[in-house]
Amino acid sequence: MLRLDLTAEPRWLDLGYGVRLRLAPLTTALMVAARSDAAVETLPATATDEERALVFAKAIARIAVSEWEGVGDADGNPVPVTPAGIDALLEVWPIFEAFQAAYVSKGLLLDAEKNSSAPSPIGTSAGATATAQPAARRARTARRG
Repeated sequence: MLRLDLTAEPRWLDLGYGVRLRLAPLTTALMVAARSDAAVETLPATATDEERALVFAKAIARIAVSEWEGVGDADGNPVPVTPAGIDALLEVWPIFEAFQAAYVSKGLLLDAEKNSSAPSPIGTSAGATATAQPAARRARTARRG
């Protein structure tokens, strides 16, 4: 069941290591804006999935993050939220992983769910054979050799 949360208020998200981000709700408008980000649009066709994930997460964060706690400079002094600071924060692997899992993936999972409908019983997709393999199956197949 899809649960609609109609609250438009930003919420705090704990990412670990004493870092908290105040984030806008992950809405369609936010996702569309992130997809239109210059860094996302100019990714080369040769970019890996990992490179794409990082660039997209940074685009989302630059839009969604309004405040943070637990982020400081080399001397431990708190620093203000800036686009460059957000990009630098997401270069820290555990922070990126936590942000990706707790915030970004929710939007991507919903996007994937709406795109996973069965083929139409009539028309050009009728009787079509699935040719794409899910990533998890490809990984298992690759490990088996």
